[in-house]
Amino acid sequence: MGQELALIRRITLKLVPFLVLLYLVAYVDRSALGFAKLHMSTDAGIGDAAYGMGAGLFFIGYFLLEVPSNLWLERFGAGRWFARILITWGAITCAMALIQGPYSFYVLRFLLGAAEAGFFPGVLYYITQWYPVRHRGKIMGLFILSQPIAMLITGPLSGALLGLEGAGGLHGWQWLFIAVGLPAMLLTWPTLRWLPDGPQQVRWLSDSEKNWLASELAHDLHTYGQTRHGNPLHALKDRRVLLLALYYLPVTLSIYGLGLWLPTLVQQFGGSDLTTGFVSAVPYVFGIAGLLIVPRSSDRFNDRYGHLAGLYVLGALGLFFSAWFATPVLQLAALCAVAFSLFSCTAVFWTLPGRFFAGASAAAGIALINSVGNLGGYLGPFAIGALKQHTGQLASGLYFLAAVMLCGLLLTVVVYRVLERRHALAPEQFAASARSRLS
Repeated sequence: MGQELALIRRITLKLVPFLVLLYLVAYVDRSALGFAKLHMSTDAGIGDAAYGMGAGLFFIGYFLLEVPSNLWLERFGAGRWFARILITWGAITCAMALIQGPYSFYVLRFLLGAAEAGFFPGVLYYITQWYPVRHRGKIMGLFILSQPIAMLITGPLSGALLGLEGAGGLHGWQWLFIAVGLPAMLLTWPTLRWLPDGPQQVRWLSDSEKNWLASELAHDLHTYGQTRHGNPLHALKDRRVLLLALYYLPVTLSIYGLGLWLPTLVQQFGGSDLTTGFVSAVPYVFGIAGLLIVPRSSDRFNDRYGHLAGLYVLGALGLFFSAWFATPVLQLAALCAVAFSLFSCTAVFWTLPGRFFAGASAAAGIALINSVGNLGGYLGPFAIGALKQHTGQLASGLYFLAAVMLCGLLLTVVVYRVLERRHALAPEQFAASARSRLS
């Protein structure tokens, strides 16, 4: 067991920090929009409903191209395909500084989603090529740390960049888009140069270690009855893929709906743009804590669904009370519970698809699950914007998200009964199986 952990640790040190950096840049890019909205609305004539629609159009482009992107990843290799994604999304983000009104905002947001399509599910598929199922919970947790870390960075950074109003003849929000787009373009060459396509292409694994890893992945294929379709597109009509896609929808709807409107909510507390940036970062400290605790617990007890059910309940309560409370301190405390729940939910959920699919089928299935789930990235911001415009209060959108999280709790029961109950293994069975293969 010690040799196994040492090997997993070495793979993690070689791959995960760089993958975290890439997704951190991607998530800073996404989350900066919520801060740009604080002034872009006035300067470019974009109201709440138009902002909600444009914020969500990113995910329509993402939805349409995500499955093809993951299949192209399988064909061209991780290094080249991720480099292509980086340079195009970086260039389009910089172009967001040229927005003149709602229509240019809509077009660029759609193109940005199309450019970035496949990056997140591509990394998830990439992880399945390197790690046996029993190690994926903590690895997913480490990778998804990029999200709350990005939000910690984005708040103060955005507040400072918005303060550059008028510098060089540009608005502060224009400087913000330029600043968050450039790092993606600069990381293109390092990605092309350093990111290996798979275990067989690296020199820092011995032949025996490569063989051991291949045998473990083959063992997972047998243990979980993983599917490799002759045509990977057949995964797109597999009922397991469709049910998991529906199950993921409440998480994305809530996480993007809240994230893109959080600066607006915090601004209501009072204070400067810089203060709003720092206060908006506080819930993401709790998101980091959740990712360091919950996925490891999920691995240890080999329990995905119990953890997910508890997280859905916590998220629903946090969203409800963030709208119910009138005191900023209590609202912020409730939002901290929401962040803890949502980010942990994401990490634990993404251990599930790899239990059912392998190879190109996993690439197609993961992409479809994420693309359908990311329709929540359209529905969440749009629904909150429409509800806020109709009622005049952001609280109505938070109540809506609380109801969405309760739907996720109900789906936990359905998914477990339909897909997983017959595959449940006790933790000691995992340990005994691993020891027998290492001996």
